[in-house]
Amino acid sequence: MVRQRFFGVILVLLLMAPVASSLPVDAKNEEPIWRSIGLDPAEWTDRPETEDSPMMDSYTGNAVISMNVSYPYPPDALIPSWEEGTVVIELFEQWAPITTSNMIAHVESGLYDGVFFHRVINDFVTQSGDPTCKTIGVYPATNPGCGSGGTGETIPLEHDENLSHVDGAIGMARSADPDSADSQWYIAETEAHGLDPENRDDEGYATFGIVRHGMTHVRAIADVKTSDEPTGTNLDNPFASAGRPLFEVKIISMEMIGVADPDGTIRNPVSMAQSSNTLLQDAAIVVGVPLALIVVGSGITMAVYGQSNGREDQPSKPDASVLEAEVLMVAELVDSDDVKGGS
Repeated sequence: MVRQRFFGVILVLLLMAPVASSLPVDAKNEEPIWRSIGLDPAEWTDRPETEDSPMMDSYTGNAVISMNVSYPYPPDALIPSWEEGTVVIELFEQWAPITTSNMIAHVESGLYDGVFFHRVINDFVTQSGDPTCKTIGVYPATNPGCGSGGTGETIPLEHDENLSHVDGAIGMARSADPDSADSQWYIAETEAHGLDPENRDDEGYATFGIVRHGMTHVRAIADVKTSDEPTGTNLDNPFASAGRPLFEVKIISMEMIGVADPDGTIRNPVSMAQSSNTLLQDAAIVVGVPLALIVVGSGITMAVYGQSNGREDQPSKPDASVLEAEVLMVAELVDSDDVKGGS
């Protein structure tokens, strides 16, 4: 009887194996849905000026942000209308893992939704990311701390030889302390290599991504009227300090939309089944093997018991031991990729 129970447990485990293998991974280990969405860089045409830099290329799996903005247009109008546009940003996770993780966490939490650009310096940078910079009532009324706020959680300065201030680069704003970056960031409206660490005595500023599409909107934002340049012209003013736009330049929303997929491996994954087997055939194998084990096991058991019942010349004894049928079943779990049709 003990052996029968033992083999019964083995049979149950064999039956449960296909089911257990299909159970979802623990939710804590699951990646967000956007990580499985491959985006074709060829569709990003409104790009920054090209420069000899690794940042010009897209890399498979890099996180991509979509930023929807609104800004006054035309920039020199006394009473402008508002233009809306989308800016696509690729993050270089392989070179700046800490900084990009910080940015992704803030985007996913909705921290930047509704925040306005509080510092715009034409021909230099457009800066935002301060969660305290939201309009209260009518713009420009806002929190008194706008421009110096954040989440209170800082990250260390993160440099990589592949990253620099090329046109369209996104970098982290900070105070005098190199390790004080929090949530504020800026986009270089032109190349700004004067901010690179090798060109400074204060360790420089860290870039971690680049605009892939929507650079026209970034340049239009850079042209808006500000407290330093109220005419809204193309006058270069890299020495501006405040740069607060006279009319609101707002981030409507920011969201993670997918990952860069330059070679199409995410958009067009190779089929799991390299053989001629169809999905239905593979499913039949997974389900059919355990069922076959049941049939074979039951048949052998019935045959053994049938043989013992046919021995009528042997008297029964009240304390006779129960006949034990030993069935050895060996099942080899085969991966669907190794199953070849017709072989």
